[in-house]
Amino acid sequence: MSDDEDRSSDIEDTSTKFRKGSRSESVEEPEFIKERSSSLNEVSHDQKRKSFNQTYETYFMKDTLEPTFSSESNRDEDKRKKIHFTEIGPMDASPVPEPETFPVSLLETTEEIEDLPYDEKVEKVSPQVSEESEERVVSESDLFTVSLEAHGLQEFPKDILKVKYVKYLFLNKNQIRSFQGADTADLLGLEILSLQENELTSLPSEIQLLHNLRILNVSHNQISSVPKEISELGNITQLLLNNNCVKNFPFSGLENLKKLEVLNLGKNNLGHIDTLPTLKTLCVLNLEYNQLTIFPKVLCFLPNLLSLNLNGNLIGSLPKEIRELKQLEKLTMDHNKLTFLAVEIFQLFKIKELRLADNKLEVISCKIENFRELRILILDKNFLKDLPEKITNCRMLEYLSLSDNQLAELPKNIQKLKNLRKLHVNRNNMMKITDMISHLNNLHSLEFSGNMILYVPIEIKNCRKITKVGLDNNRIEFFPVGLCALESLYYLSFNGNLISEIPVDISFSKQLLHFELSENKLLVFSEYLCSLTHLNYLDLGKNLIKIIPPSVSNMMSLRVLILSCNKFETFPTELCALEYLQALDISENQLQKIPSEIHNLKRIQKLNLSSNQFMYFPIELCQLQSLEELYMSQANGRKLTRLPEELSNMTHLKILDISYNAIKEIPRNIGELRTLVSFNAANNQISYLPPSFLSLKDLQQLNLKGNNLIDLPSGIYNLSSLKEINFDDNPLLRPPMEICKGKQLYTITRYLQKADERDDKILEKILKIVASNINETNFELLYQKLYLASSETSTYTSKSTGPLKERAYQTFVKWKTENNLSLTAAALRDQLVRTLKMIGAYDIMDKITALTLYTRAIKF
Repeated sequence: MSDDEDRSSDIEDTSTKFRKGSRSESVEEPEFIKERSSSLNEVSHDQKRKSFNQTYETYFMKDTLEPTFSSESNRDEDKRKKIHFTEIGPMDASPVPEPETFPVSLLETTEEIEDLPYDEKVEKVSPQVSEESEERVVSESDLFTVSLEAHGLQEFPKDILKVKYVKYLFLNKNQIRSFQGADTADLLGLEILSLQENELTSLPSEIQLLHNLRILNVSHNQISSVPKEISELGNITQLLLNNNCVKNFPFSGLENLKKLEVLNLGKNNLGHIDTLPTLKTLCVLNLEYNQLTIFPKVLCFLPNLLSLNLNGNLIGSLPKEIRELKQLEKLTMDHNKLTFLAVEIFQLFKIKELRLADNKLEVISCKIENFRELRILILDKNFLKDLPEKITNCRMLEYLSLSDNQLAELPKNIQKLKNLRKLHVNRNNMMKITDMISHLNNLHSLEFSGNMILYVPIEIKNCRKITKVGLDNNRIEFFPVGLCALESLYYLSFNGNLISEIPVDISFSKQLLHFELSENKLLVFSEYLCSLTHLNYLDLGKNLIKIIPPSVSNMMSLRVLILSCNKFETFPTELCALEYLQALDISENQLQKIPSEIHNLKRIQKLNLSSNQFMYFPIELCQLQSLEELYMSQANGRKLTRLPEELSNMTHLKILDISYNAIKEIPRNIGELRTLVSFNAANNQISYLPPSFLSLKDLQQLNLKGNNLIDLPSGIYNLSSLKEINFDDNPLLRPPMEICKGKQLYTITRYLQKADERDDKILEKILKIVASNINETNFELLYQKLYLASSETSTYTSKSTGPLKERAYQTFVKWKTENNLSLTAAALRDQLVRTLKMIGAYDIMDKITALTLYTRAIKF
């Protein structure tokens, strides 16, 4: 379970279990800091500290869990891969409003907006105005703001800067490569310049002329060097150069930046920092994901630094000088090589947030008790075997994460951490949860997944504020009745335990929205579960359930239901009463047919029926017009041999998986599935693609691996949206397999175009050979065998006047023209050759064979 998701995002994230493959871990974007004063005046250091403190207050004022905490890097692999569905639409978070073009205000810390993309942050920190004055403010700000985001610009705009006085210029998400063409005189009034996500490779030395510039954002470009003239921007408060290729930065020349508050150089190629002037106004410094092997001592002499980010480097130790960072409140050093913490770090008495995940720490000093202001402590992925008892003197601690260590127990006086809201101890060596946890009255999130816990103490019922509990992959045999008293609980996960019964008291919480009990020992779908009428998500996969109680109809809030890997022999008709159900996974069972009542699932969008025992494709599914994803892969089930024509009734279908069957033909009307985005028919017996298949204009993924395809249609270039293709393990001749192995549609298309030209020339030569060598008798027979008598070619019968050679050739040309739409030149050639064999025209066949051998050695 993720550490950094709030209540709404938890519900949204549950749908990702219906995604193929594992979810990749995202890396937190660098921060973009903005001043709270709309006049953009300099803020005093005391004001900055006050705001920084207020940020922590907002973290824990909420009733739900905060999205700003870093997530644990690992989930249980089985949970990652369990279902083949994508996200559930209706449970998505509310839409993000459109960004406004107000002047950007400056915020001292990034905590409340650090996860937003840049343009959403611009909106978030825009000046707040009353409704009656909003129109006036927008009008006035428009006089100074130009926003040309994602306009496809390849050059710096010139003309627009000449017709209006610009203070705030946003050119994000274009393809601008340089400042060439920009008139410096038009830029002199700029206070904000944002060129995020362009193709800049450098900054011009003329940048020094922009004396009014306060914010410069050139992040997410390809900048490799920064001119020393950057130090002439005396009014700059924020300099954002993250996500570039910078190896050398002119640190030594920054002494003129008297107002610099934020410097972001994260995700570059910096290898060392030798010098750095004492920047008295610098509050936030980001150097994450560079190539630093040593903690730069010069950083320790930034007197007012509040936040330092060194994530993702190669730092092995901390210098003694770190004690000089007297004002530091946030230090993040995840993903480094720290083996121990210099004792001097514990002299940072104002530290509020310390992140040291994914290092090599084996011990934490008892001097950690000096951190009396500490609110957040992240120590995941280290080698800790125990924690010092004195950590409980960090009485302000609100979030403690210790996952992926070697801890056998928690400090005995854990109850002293009265303010603790989140306690995560996943994947350790914990045998039990201490009874003292009952005194943590402010606890909201409790996670002990991946341990060896046998039971949950009844005293947990005293933790009345708990909203999330994660206890996956332990050895719990009985459902913890203490949880039944937690009225605020909305997320509960017990996957991979030994629970066989659900207690009657499960009806404890009207707030429970998400419940996971997969891979346990449940024999029945308990009626007590049906009392959870507000439940959105229920996972009972990998149990021993055979039937569903009629009272399941009470669960009208249910949107996602997982029943995979159980013992169902017939599809439970009772499920058809869940008219609001959007996703159902009942794969890996013994189902043989689908009831007609399934049409009552009018809102179903995702349906997984893979690996069952269907004797034929359930035509009842074709009634589900709301269906967007259908999975019928039969890797462990009875193979289907055909697909019905009625499949085209599912007009909203986007994903169709029929892999691992014995299907020989794709329905002729497959092209009517206009919304199809992904088609997986791997490991079947398909020998050709019907013409209508080329009408699937939105198709992006096509997997036909392991079939009987001999040739691909030339019109495959019509599938212009294709991004992923796989034709491996087919007996392909046209194009040959070596062309298809690169999985590049352009390469395949080019080959087929050339092959068509070649085949057309060969067919033309063959027609001339036949016309020149055929006699009247064979022509009459050929005329009949090719079914020409009923066509317009009757004009050119053997009874017509004129030389036979001319009559025959004109007849063949007409025959070729009439069949061009349905058959390729190669297919026409093969048909003609077979017919010549049938009538015994062996002398002509010899000439055609000679031509074929000749064409293999030359290029047309």
